[in-house]
Amino acid sequence: MPRVRISVVIPALNEAGDVENAIRSAAGPGVEVVVVDGGSEDPTVARAEAAGARVVRSPPGRARQLERGRLAATGEAVLFLHADSRLPEGFAAAVRTALADPRVVGGAFGLRFDGSAPLLRVLEWGVRLRVRLFRLPYGDQGIFARRAALEALGGVPQAAIMEDLDLVRGLQRRGRFANLTLPTVTSARRYASRGVLRTLFRNQLASLAWALGVDRARVAAWYRQ
Repeated sequence: MPRVRISVVIPALNEAGDVENAIRSAAGPGVEVVVVDGGSEDPTVARAEAAGARVVRSPPGRARQLERGRLAATGEAVLFLHADSRLPEGFAAAVRTALADPRVVGGAFGLRFDGSAPLLRVLEWGVRLRVRLFRLPYGDQGIFARRAALEALGGVPQAAIMEDLDLVRGLQRRGRFANLTLPTVTSARRYASRGVLRTLFRNQLASLAWALGVDRARVAAWYRQ
């Protein structure tokens, strides 16, 4: 059986400090890396190209950028990676092993933060619990899917915020979703800038609003204040 080709799609906007590490973590045989730039005003594009990624342009907005990347990708599997995250060693083999089961339409990795604060370890435990209880990984966990499943879904759901949860739920309605134990390594910068507990509280409120069906534009406007 031929090896599944993986396209890693990285949405970026002014991510010059992190995008190279994300790209290098994704590089490997049978893997293409597509960076979708949303109009960066820093050296993001130059650094992405220097690191070996193909860069495509898009209007800003994570959902729009993810969809633009999906359309540009050529792999049988598409993996969405945040620009401030890094994939674990062996990620490609783990994705291919998961997708060897024809019932599996997609999946996500675990999560580890790059900071050393004890509260971050508590957050990691909380992520594992959320995935175990509610089967809801977030976008910073590296969501992947078969190209055919994404096409059946109509592409990446277009929402002002929480498009990752829409995507996960859509995939789960179409087949098995594999929650892998290998963790992505994600920057703790959001927690450092706003405070761990405050950021956690805001994330939980946004998730609750998503579950209750609150207008997504209103949630996004509140969350980005």
